[in-house]
Amino acid sequence: MYVRRLELVDFRSYERVGVDLEPGPNVLTGANGVGKTNLAEALGYVATLDSHRVATDAPLVRMGASSAVIRCAVVHDGRELLIELEIVPGKANRARLGRSPARRARDVLGALRLVLFAPEDLELVRGDPAERRRYLDDLLVSRQPRYAGVRADYERVVKQRNALLRTAYLARKTGGSRGGDLSTLAVWDTHLARHGAELLAGRLELVAALGPHVTKAYDTVAAGRGAAGVAYRPSVELTDPAPDRAALVEALTAALAESRSAEVERGTTLVGPHRDDLVLNLGPLPAKGYASHGESWSFALALRLAGYDLLRSDGIEPVLVLDDVFAELDAGRRERLAELVGGASQVLVTCAVDDDVPTGLRGARYQVGEGNVRRVG
Repeated sequence: MYVRRLELVDFRSYERVGVDLEPGPNVLTGANGVGKTNLAEALGYVATLDSHRVATDAPLVRMGASSAVIRCAVVHDGRELLIELEIVPGKANRARLGRSPARRARDVLGALRLVLFAPEDLELVRGDPAERRRYLDDLLVSRQPRYAGVRADYERVVKQRNALLRTAYLARKTGGSRGGDLSTLAVWDTHLARHGAELLAGRLELVAALGPHVTKAYDTVAAGRGAAGVAYRPSVELTDPAPDRAALVEALTAALAESRSAEVERGTTLVGPHRDDLVLNLGPLPAKGYASHGESWSFALALRLAGYDLLRSDGIEPVLVLDDVFAELDAGRRERLAELVGGASQVLVTCAVDDDVPTGLRGARYQVGEGNVRRVG
């Protein structure tokens, strides 16, 4: 799989730009702030319907414009597919596949399989659990696009349940009804247990498959300096290391019943996959709080490379995007990374200085300026 052409209209800093890309390495060079990361972000958005930089869509639309458009021509198994997304802040985004309207924007998920590594990924190691949950869920959807619906259904249930708990909490605090109306809470418990079990099962299966790839990738990137591992930490107690979905429903239902009084007291949902974490270990110690700066970078890179290798092992050849990564790595890590990804079907590298990119990734070259991209080699 590779991206043959990317076109942007009113996306971030670009009023209109188009760039033809090649299989193999593609290096986009330019000064800081001219829009290199905007190109990487646009491709990431096509793959995940999300930005790795911001939490909402509004910043993606160029100032003064009402919407933004991303067009992406993807070649897979010799066939080309055009993906079009229109981003309209405050409204549902519109999508087209092969020039035919898609019923929902998320129907495009899976058309472009992509793994993006960016400086923000350091938060996977040092940041809050939400960053690691997002990493898992994005990879889960990349492997099995149906999980986009599971994820959306679960988030909707948590939002509705939290609204009910919050309303009751505020009513109690302001001297209203004794505890607010919680008569429908049991219904939302059922929905949360069902959708949560499906999402939790997917994550557990993913982490089990991902673990060996993380260990291998870290060992390669860090040149054997430490053993990396991952483990899933659920918010519910699981007696079986590989529970089926029925057992997960039971576990979530029981945990919700046990935490009911605490949830009512605090006005929020305390049980479910939205409270889980992916634990990262270096040897016997947790990476968060113990890993050095270099070890943290190596672990973040290992997580992305593990996702890339896992997709490849599934028979999917994803596009790999390395956004301003080499400037953050020492010479040894640069060379080892280049060796790992040099044979990928397509690698997009953004950098401010050409010399930061190892010779093994010197393929098609582009110069990125203010609002334009031109091929120079």
